[in-house]
Parts: sequence; structure tokens; C-alpha cells
Amino acid sequence: MSLRAARENAGLSGEEAAKILGMHKQTLYKYENDSSDIPLRVLKELSKLYQMPVDNIFLGKRYDLIRTIKRKREEEAI
Repeated sequence: MSLRAARENAGLSGEEAAKILGMHKQTLYKYENDSSDIPLRVLKELSKLYQMPVDNIFLGKRYDLIRTIKRKREEEAI
């Protein structure tokens, strides 16, 4: 699951999550679009806030996740 989906699943807006984490909302949005360089400390904080194991959070660029989902759907259709 992407960081954005995890946040939305937790019922939090970007502003609310950023405030709880003590970061600027633009920083949070940056991580949501490309989590490939997210610091481990921040990832653990997000995992705790969203009540989701780190292993269930997709790490990478948002467009990579979209490509992966499309590819899996195409493979399932075959």
C-alpha cells in the first residue's frame, strides 16, 4: 500500500498527519510521491501512526507502484 493510501485509510489528511509527525505537509507529500529515500526513523513513525506494518508499505516512486499494479492486472487477464 502506498503511504498516501495508508494515511487516507487511517482517516488523516496530509495536514493532520504532518502536524502529528512534526513535519511540514510538503515534506510528507514528497515522501508520499517518492518514498525511496525516506529515513527509517520517519518510516517507523508513519507505520505507527497509520497502524500498519512497515512491510505493508510500498517504498518507491508513486509511478512505479502504478506501473506494478497495471502489470499485475495484465498478467491476471492472460
